[in-house]
Amino acid sequence: MRIDPTPRALQTVRNLGILAHVDAGKTTVTERILFLTGAVHKRGEVHEGTTVTDFDSQERDRGITIFAAAVSCDWDGHRINLIDTPGHVDFADEVTRSLRVLDGAVAVFDAVAGVEPQSEAVWREADRHGVARLAFVNKMDRAGADLDTAVASIRERLGATPLVAQMPIGSEERFTGVVDLVRMRALVWPGDTGTYEERPVPAALRDEALRRRRALDEAVAELHPRALEEYCADGTVSEVTLRTALREVTVAGEAVVVLCGSAYRNRGIEPLLDAVVAYLPSPADVPPVRGTLDGTEQERAADPAAPLVALAFKVHAAPTGRMTFLRIYSGVLIKGDTVLDTGVGRTERVGRILRVQADRHTETSAAMAGDIVAVIGPKSARAGTTLCAPSAPLVLEAPSTADPVVSVAVEARLGKDTERLASALARLADEDPSLVVRTDPETGQTLLSGLGELHLEVAMERLRRERGLEVSVGRPQVSYRETVVRGVMGLVYRHVKQDGGAGQFAHVVLDVEPLDEGDGFAFASTVVGGRVPRDFVRAVEAGCRDAMAEGPLGGHPVTGVRVTLTDGSTHVKDSSELAFRAAGRLGLREALRACELRLLEPVAEVTVTAPEDCVGTVLGDLAARRGRVSASAMRGSTAVVTATVPLAELFGYATRLRGRTQGRGTFTTRPAGYAEVPQGLAAGAR
Repeated sequence: MRIDPTPRALQTVRNLGILAHVDAGKTTVTERILFLTGAVHKRGEVHEGTTVTDFDSQERDRGITIFAAAVSCDWDGHRINLIDTPGHVDFADEVTRSLRVLDGAVAVFDAVAGVEPQSEAVWREADRHGVARLAFVNKMDRAGADLDTAVASIRERLGATPLVAQMPIGSEERFTGVVDLVRMRALVWPGDTGTYEERPVPAALRDEALRRRRALDEAVAELHPRALEEYCADGTVSEVTLRTALREVTVAGEAVVVLCGSAYRNRGIEPLLDAVVAYLPSPADVPPVRGTLDGTEQERAADPAAPLVALAFKVHAAPTGRMTFLRIYSGVLIKGDTVLDTGVGRTERVGRILRVQADRHTETSAAMAGDIVAVIGPKSARAGTTLCAPSAPLVLEAPSTADPVVSVAVEARLGKDTERLASALARLADEDPSLVVRTDPETGQTLLSGLGELHLEVAMERLRRERGLEVSVGRPQVSYRETVVRGVMGLVYRHVKQDGGAGQFAHVVLDVEPLDEGDGFAFASTVVGGRVPRDFVRAVEAGCRDAMAEGPLGGHPVTGVRVTLTDGSTHVKDSSELAFRAAGRLGLREALRACELRLLEPVAEVTVTAPEDCVGTVLGDLAARRGRVSASAMRGSTAVVTATVPLAELFGYATRLRGRTQGRGTFTTRPAGYAEVPQGLAAGAR
């Protein structure tokens, strides 16, 4: 394979993800993109279980995306590396890891529902990673579809600046096309083939199209200096300037271009692909990646001539071998190269390089900066590992991993399968960092923790289907926290240990109080006069962090605590960092026992959609689950209720809701932090 190491080659690459709430149409959009670009020759359908990216048997059985799937295709001379991400909150960690390596994204919204809870969550995550976005308002052919309402929800709920570049032709089942407001041309799809006919704007829509184009010009002029100059001089913005301005404000993250269509009916996908090429950034348009080397920060630009730096963001155990998915940020990776795994500090050989099409792949001899590929060879790389040239090491920041909130006890039904189960659980945790395997120190049970009930259910099903293991699963348990509501001041702790030879001595005085900001841990020192040296102060802080792992109420992690070291003393011979770390750990444990603590439980924001005649039943059931309703609205004959409910009360809620609404009710959840457990229930939770 020939590698073109020129800047022009980088400009023709687009690395993007498809983001949305569950059931907004992400996978259908991806399937239509693959079909129109010629990557596949038959359109896949979610309801038929024939999609390319939902290739796992569980995804096809459940009709949802569970695992982020990478595919590549070509459009208008550009290579598009695309990742179809999950929309369910239990698999949000897959989205986070994908966003870490993407340059742009297409956020898909339901034209009826607008911004939904999980689409809001992934949008915030994209903000955190600085990923440029386009918005695609899907399902314009549905009853109740309204582009303006969906755009208003983008503006109000996401705080974004939407730049509407299209207007629909027809509404609901009569939706047949769009008016391209940039070129002022009508794009009409006479059938469901995906090929449009370009026509003049219909006379009946011309005034509305001109009004919307004027609004687009004004919005862009407020953000772009050159567009403002043209608008002030001519009262309009030329097509060339408008295109340039839309690209620049999109790449800068100042606004989001909004398009619309119906992926299921193959309407609107070709203009969406054109917008991806025209407005989203290439690897050459994003800032250089930053990493650290020996504690100092360095940058590496997306330059094929620079030393190799790549980030692993996903690991998958395929029949062909252990596949590690990489985003190459700089340099060129050639089959047979030796790379440095910074996670373990050793070199490994890259045996094969693959361009992936979900569960299929084609082998290539090399990949360069800007590419997303999979490699076979590295045995220890995990999500977040940096692979780089041994002669020019660099460590990139790893994607963040969400803390698990639900745990189940797992054991093999047959004693002979115990070792196989341990190996299989380790493999699951290796592939999905949001799954945590640990042993309960009190009961000796093996506990598997994840982000939700469905997350764990999918993991258990993988053990059965892929490993042939029959397992017994205990009732899900949520992860509680402990917090201080009334602290103690001036607690004195002396750590003195003498057993022959050098002893241990550390004297600390601690103030412990609630943290004003809520969650987390804060440490400060007000010691003066050098009574406790700086190195020993750091050791006290490390010891306090050790003590936060288990609280006195029930052994749960402690959060929301501020610790201040106010005084202390040392011994000339017996004081050491080890002694002061022990003093910090044991002193804070003693202080926490003297504090007034409260138990916290994870809560979720639940959005329930149900027929109007079932609202009373839904509200009553939420109240029985200790839910607090925060909003209620009507959308036609359908009610949408939003409530905050303890996660422990949501187990089995899907079955209960379906039964109480005759199968017509649905709900979605997203994490909403922690809340105090009522006193009457706290004892049972311990």
